[in-house]
Amino acid sequence: MDLGFSSMNTPEDPAPDVLARALEERGFESFWIGEHSHIPTSRKTPYPAGGELPPGYLRMMDPLVSLAVAACATERLVLGTAVALPLEHDLFAFAKSIATLDRLSGGRLQLGVGVGWNQEELANCRPDLPWAQRYRALAECVGALRALWTDDEPEVHGRFFDFDPVWSFPKPRQQPHPPILCGTGGRLGTAHAVEWADGWMPMDIALGDVARKVGRFREIAVAAGRPDMPVTIVAFGDPAPDTLRRYRDLGVRRVVLGAARAGSDDPATTLPFVDRYAALLDELR
Repeated sequence: MDLGFSSMNTPEDPAPDVLARALEERGFESFWIGEHSHIPTSRKTPYPAGGELPPGYLRMMDPLVSLAVAACATERLVLGTAVALPLEHDLFAFAKSIATLDRLSGGRLQLGVGVGWNQEELANCRPDLPWAQRYRALAECVGALRALWTDDEPEVHGRFFDFDPVWSFPKPRQQPHPPILCGTGGRLGTAHAVEWADGWMPMDIALGDVARKVGRFREIAVAAGRPDMPVTIVAFGDPAPDTLRRYRDLGVRRVVLGAARAGSDDPATTLPFVDRYAALLDELR
């Protein structure tokens, strides 16, 4: 099992090139950055983890620009979004940005995608898209992106995305495209992951719940003829070594650390956190 690290990617955090280089030097497999284009001040949508919204959400930098900087500082490190929100982007611009980043990084990109949790945020970007239809829209969006990345003259005629034949270049270096991980949980998210994703990327808050969900996911994947779908777990907080060992024993392909970790508001704690888990890498592989 590999370990990755996720940064809130604010101006106060270690710069993406500095952090990525440190992760590669210590043997981490991957570096992940999430996305919020903006945060509405209304706060009608509650923070999913409860309590007040952590202030870092207000200061997140652009994930693709930051990953490009990280790519320039590393040679082997996998670069990922955890997660990007494709429904908040222009489809064609997003397809080009992803393809360009994959080419310039030497084919090291993995694209975690989700629907987001903030209803007002999505409404600002897509006022035509009902919140209840966001999962269907994401599935269609991923299909449209794949067409743009693989077809010479792609065209799409769906409910949420509709265009006649176009030329869309460059194509990604990875063929047919970078791996797309579905970063949604729950019964509906699991079904979507099996239906159209290359891997599943849920967040863990309680191991027992994840053990049940991973088991259920594998049952659904086997029934769909996809028994080898990889699972990436985004760990919440500061998981104990025994928790990581249990992830490994569940057959999890990768664990991404750093989400809601203790001291995340203090940049000085980042590298000590990374070093603490780097000591476990050999045992977990």
